[in-house]
Amino acid sequence: MKTLDFETYKDKVRGCWVGKNIGGVLGAPFEGLRQMNHVDFYTQDLTMGPPPNDDLDLQIVWLAAVERYGRNVNASVLGEYWLSFVIPNWVEYGTGKANLRAGLQPPLSGLIDNTYKDSCGCFIRSELWACLAPGQPEIAAKYAYEDGIVDHEGEGVYGEMFCAALQSAAFVESDQRKLIEIGLSYIPETSAMARGIRKACECYDGGLSVPEAREQIHNEVPGTFGVQSTRLSEISREGENAGLAVGAPGFDAAENVAFTMAGWLYGEGDFGRSLCIAVSFGEDTDCTAATLGALMGIIAGETGLPERWKAPLDDKIATLCIDKTSRGIWVPETASELTERVIRTMPAFLGQELVDIFAEGGMTILCRDGDELLCRDAGDYLPHINGNGKSEELSVRELAVLSPYIVRYSFPAFRMSVDYDGSVCYRYGEPRKVRVTVRNSASMRQQQWAKITCYMPAGVEMLSGKSVELPLNNLYQSKAEAEFEFLTDQYQGARLEFVIDVSIEGRHSSGAVKVTMMRER
Repeated sequence: MKTLDFETYKDKVRGCWVGKNIGGVLGAPFEGLRQMNHVDFYTQDLTMGPPPNDDLDLQIVWLAAVERYGRNVNASVLGEYWLSFVIPNWVEYGTGKANLRAGLQPPLSGLIDNTYKDSCGCFIRSELWACLAPGQPEIAAKYAYEDGIVDHEGEGVYGEMFCAALQSAAFVESDQRKLIEIGLSYIPETSAMARGIRKACECYDGGLSVPEAREQIHNEVPGTFGVQSTRLSEISREGENAGLAVGAPGFDAAENVAFTMAGWLYGEGDFGRSLCIAVSFGEDTDCTAATLGALMGIIAGETGLPERWKAPLDDKIATLCIDKTSRGIWVPETASELTERVIRTMPAFLGQELVDIFAEGGMTILCRDGDELLCRDAGDYLPHINGNGKSEELSVRELAVLSPYIVRYSFPAFRMSVDYDGSVCYRYGEPRKVRVTVRNSASMRQQQWAKITCYMPAGVEMLSGKSVELPLNNLYQSKAEAEFEFLTDQYQGARLEFVIDVSIEGRHSSGAVKVTMMRER
């Protein structure tokens, strides 16, 4: 472990937001274009201040949630803030909102009917979790997962987990390859995200030119962000786009995160050059440059960023996606204001075990160091051994590969999950089932009994019993698990909603959750 002093932390947080703003402004004019972009500075008229950009302002909504809920913020809480304060209805943002309104909890909200679940809309939200968990990439990646599953799934979520872990580690580590290794350790090594990032490293190590790297990275994990407004018959097969594959709609995160890493590698430590190279790759240029600007801003601190790039923006930020008419969201006008809010929130978010606010000489933050920054393996203990002193929380590795059809809930005395068994639909003549798992709370482990009851509306026939009572031990990884099977032949509704209630014998609190299913089309 190592410590991070308050002034260094503050400088790095401000560097994050200033760098994010610089990259977003630089890349914005070229967003969504499949072409090589040749830039060396801003191309907009900035005399009236920077233009608004969604890459930064979505995180202001998340910050408001953390300011109220602290470390208890989760995907469900973030989903409520998303519905209340986020304006856009385009692609994954709109699909996530529609699914939430239909009663589908995360991660279902990020999965169902979501063509753009693997796109770029959540890796651009990683910086907040890094700044709230400096030098603690496991914590940052965990909250990045909760964030991402609101409106993404799979590669989209892996992109945010990778960026959050890498940026968190950047508060205490500056070596490019070590940071990339740390980020990769938090996502599945067989994922397209990991393949694209490794390809970027391979291209740089092999001495390929930027245009050659662009082609190889694209064809390794081909996206379509740069051809969204182009007829298929008009996609160029000549010139600089010759040889570029046409990817699947919405499959954009892996390519663009890889372009971000390639810009960082090819820029060889020069802030402006790195951002310009990231923009030169095309596709989602405001996202790639903004994410890279934030990362390099964390490493250098605001004081280490070139004045040439900072001066035209004059610390100002402009928002695009926040609904300011509904109240409840205080929108900062400068990167400095945003920094102040983040650093005020961080101590309560991390807790006294990692932050000493009364340290001699000023507040200090306890950070991981060296190999401690890498993702730890799950399964360190023998299942059903004495549970004392062992965390029952799912590890980041387990979260990354968890089925998107499993919805998790947390209550004071227990945690539960509902497994939709691979679908949110039901159909006449076919039995359906859900599996309910109850585990002891991570902090209140006692030997007890759990009663699990399924309440169905009229017309639904229960093929299994509607209620079971099961032992819930306090041994490591113990659980109470029940499966409920039912038939909907006599049910007349277009949507099936039912309640699963869990109560613990001898405790006054209980937890009830609503399960929502749609009739198969």
